[in-house]
Amino acid sequence: MELLETLFGYIGDVTWGWSLIPFLVILGIFFTLISGLVQFQFFGRMFRVLSSGGQPESAGHISSREALLVSVGGRVGGGNIAGVAVAITLGGPGAVFWMWAIALVGMATSLFECSLAQLFKESQKDGTYRGGPARYITHGLGQQFRWLAVLYSVCLIASFALGFNAFQGNTVAAAAQDSLGIDRMWTGIGLAILTGFIVFGGIKRIAKVADVVIPVMAIGYIGMALIVIAINITEIPEIIAMIVKNAFGIEEAVGGGMGAAVAQGLRRGLFSNEAGLGSAPNVAAVAYVRHPISQGIVQSLSVFIDTIIICSCTAFIILLGDVYVPGAEDVNGVVLTQQSLVSHVGEWAQYFLTFAILLFSFSSIIYNYYLGENALSFLTSKPVAINVLRVCVMGLVLIGATAPAATSVFFFSDPMMGILAIVNLIALTMLFPIGMRLLNDYRKQLKSGVEHPVLDVEQYSDLNIDRESWKDVK
Repeated sequence: MELLETLFGYIGDVTWGWSLIPFLVILGIFFTLISGLVQFQFFGRMFRVLSSGGQPESAGHISSREALLVSVGGRVGGGNIAGVAVAITLGGPGAVFWMWAIALVGMATSLFECSLAQLFKESQKDGTYRGGPARYITHGLGQQFRWLAVLYSVCLIASFALGFNAFQGNTVAAAAQDSLGIDRMWTGIGLAILTGFIVFGGIKRIAKVADVVIPVMAIGYIGMALIVIAINITEIPEIIAMIVKNAFGIEEAVGGGMGAAVAQGLRRGLFSNEAGLGSAPNVAAVAYVRHPISQGIVQSLSVFIDTIIICSCTAFIILLGDVYVPGAEDVNGVVLTQQSLVSHVGEWAQYFLTFAILLFSFSSIIYNYYLGENALSFLTSKPVAINVLRVCVMGLVLIGATAPAATSVFFFSDPMMGILAIVNLIALTMLFPIGMRLLNDYRKQLKSGVEHPVLDVEQYSDLNIDRESWKDVK
């Protein structure tokens, strides 16, 4: 076991240390510049999906809005509450600026990976679609790269469906025990049963639940942050100035100065919004849309919501309070966020935060499960395999909740995510010309006066596209 921990620790250091983050940043900047700042050009169009404007009729299909909310539910999790606090503790207030910066760049990366997932999606017998990196690797790069898609799928199952779901169960149980006094066993059993009810209903039930839970979750947390901001409105200019000054080393809040701010901001930002990691494309592919770029634009919005909005809420809750002390690390993570919120509005806030963590974590569990299901469907077509995965996820949620130290055995999760991210970025780099081809087609149709561009499959006859997935689009 010790040998395995050492091996996976080395893999984690290699991927998340010197290779993955620079790769993500450089590619994000490259995609942004070569695409002509696409995420800013179509920023206004991103919000139309919230009112279902411009979306095709999707009876029997997953709508673009539902796919967006599932991915938002997955991106928005413990990292938005605890991760931001850790970034500020270790990197100072300036880390928040670099989280914003990497999110704006990551919006372009997310647009391209999700558009490719849409283009190469596969239709299913029940009227849904499946797609994601494994499928755009095999359809876009060819069967000779199937081994790369298999590697990606195995890492996706290991990290998201198994490891991270145990962590989410642990997070919910810890919060319920600390603030409500509920025994971990009861929390674990309840969470496992609720998870089973949702995941055994497939992607359609997952999407329906997300359509209800995610707006409540996001609006509730944003509303609380707005109350905190309103209470301290006169201090906002000072806080923003402090964030910028710390970001560029004009003022230092922690040891390491600007370097610490950049490192923590980029790391936590990328970990939170997942742009470029290849997870969100699995969900983006299920939507019924007229053109792949349409869903790519929508998925860019989920990055914006995750980091620019939700992470900023946590940052302002912390920085506007008096609990955070620059350079001090005795109070960090979710405790720092919780105590900061209590200092603003009172003791009842700890119960609100527990409820928020419950919703955030539960939405992540069903999202993580679907990523695993989608990856497993690529590896095997046997229905029994999916049912086994569902039972395993329920069991791991229970194990993670009931045994505080047990989740340490899932030491492979982060390294596996690092590998799948590297695989996805390699594939994105190789398929980027196809992504630009889609984008140019989309822009051309808009320029000609088409309000809602439609994919003409005949123009892509040289590509291995599942025509069944696009036959009804108009």
